[in-house]
Amino acid sequence: MLLEINNLYFSHSKDKKLFQNLNIKFEEGKIIALAGESGCGKSTLLNLIYGLLDWESGEIIFDGIRLLGPKGNLVPGEAEMKFVAQNFDLMPYSTVAENVGKFISNINLAKKKETVTELLEVVGLEEFADVLPKNLSGGQQQRVAIARALSVLPKLLILDEPFSNLDFSRKIELREKLFQYVKQHHISLLISTHELQDIMPWLDQIIILQNGKLIQNDSPEETYKNPYNQYVAKLFGEVNIFNESEAADFQISKFAYYPHEIKISENGFDAAILESRFAGNHYWNKVRVNNKNIVMYSDQKLENSFKISFQ
Repeated sequence: MLLEINNLYFSHSKDKKLFQNLNIKFEEGKIIALAGESGCGKSTLLNLIYGLLDWESGEIIFDGIRLLGPKGNLVPGEAEMKFVAQNFDLMPYSTVAENVGKFISNINLAKKKETVTELLEVVGLEEFADVLPKNLSGGQQQRVAIARALSVLPKLLILDEPFSNLDFSRKIELREKLFQYVKQHHISLLISTHELQDIMPWLDQIIILQNGKLIQNDSPEETYKNPYNQYVAKLFGEVNIFNESEAADFQISKFAYYPHEIKISENGFDAAILESRFAGNHYWNKVRVNNKNIVMYSDQKLENSFKISFQ
C-alpha cells in the first residue's frame, strides 16, 4: 500500500472540526481522484498528506514510513512526493526550461535538455522554453509547475485542481498526455477535482468527501452507476433525483437517473415537453411527467407529447 490514512483527526479551530476518524488507503501506481464540493476538505487533506499541516491525532503512512508533518520536519514537504497546489512557486527570473530542469542533475546536460524538452511537450509548452514565468498566464504557470514536479519521477504526484485554469482545448490536450506519462513512468497520481466527468476515463479510483467525511471510495464505474447518495450523483453533472414516493410512482429502483438514462418508448409514462434545446451532440430537454420536471437527452428536437421509460 503506497499511502494509508488511519484514524485521522484534524480541525481548523476548536469550533471548526473537519476530519474526525478519517481512514483511506491508496494503492501504488493508481490515478486517484479526490472529489467533493468546495469546502469538503480536499485541499486540506492534500496539504496534510504532503506535510504542510499538522494533524491532531491518527497517522499518515507513506511507502511504509510514518509521516511527521511540520512539527517533525525542518523542511516542509515529503521526499518521494511532489505537490502542485494553487501557488506554483516558480523562479521568476529563470526561464520556463530552467524552472522545469530545477531538480534535474547537471551531470549529463544533454540528457537534462532532452528530459526538459520531453516534459515541456507533455504540458504543451515547447514554444515557451525561453520565456520567463511572469510573462505566462496562470494556466501556463500551472503547467510549468506540473512539468517540474514530473521531472524527478516522484512515487506520488499530488495535484490540486490542475485543470482549473485551462481553457477547454488545452484541458483535453494536457489531461491525456499527463495521464499517459504518469502511467508510463509508474507514478502514482492523487488529483483533487470538481470536474469528475472530464477525467473519469483515466481514473482507477474515486474518493469522495463531504464535510470532511469519506462518503464513497470505489472504481469510477461503480461510483457513477451506484452513487451512495444524491450528493455523489450530482458530482457527475446534471442528474434527476427522486424521493421515495416519486420512485414508487415511477416504479423505479434507483433514486438518481442521469438524463441519458431516460428514453422515449412506446410504453411508459406520458411526458409533455417544456423545453428542447440544441446542446451539441444531443438535445437537452425538460419534460413534465407525473407533476415532476425531468431532464432527458435526445438525438432530435422534441416538440410533441410522447412516452418515456427509465433504463
